[in-house]
Amino acid sequence: MNQKPSSAFIGASWAALMVGFAAYNIGLFNATMLLNEKGYYFTILILGIFSAISVQKCVRDRLEGVPVTNIYYGIAWCCTMLSLALLAIGLWNATLALSEKGFYAMSFVLTIFAAISVQKNTRDSLGVDAKTSNDPANSN
Repeated sequence: MNQKPSSAFIGASWAALMVGFAAYNIGLFNATMLLNEKGYYFTILILGIFSAISVQKCVRDRLEGVPVTNIYYGIAWCCTMLSLALLAIGLWNATLALSEKGFYAMSFVLTIFAAISVQKNTRDSLGVDAKTSNDPANSN
């Protein structure tokens, strides 16, 4: 990557992450479910965010020639799929209105996608900054 992501894309990614994360958790806070159910859904969100960022980082590392073990790469993918499956199973069996199930599913997906975008933007920005600081044409 030779160019930083635009400020608009960086801002939109952060805004999507905050909106998705806040909406999901405000929904959980206001839900009439038991605390252990709320913990289940919160834990799935955290697992999903971490594992999706790990998949994105592994893919990027491999593209850039940075060694990534197959075990870590496989675990990251497995945990990402597991978080999606656990959310789907939980929502399928939940005694929630269909609109509430859709709300949780959409805010979950928004949060995961935004987390990947924020991580990608951060990495792209750092990579460009590192290249420009090492470029002799930019030194004073």
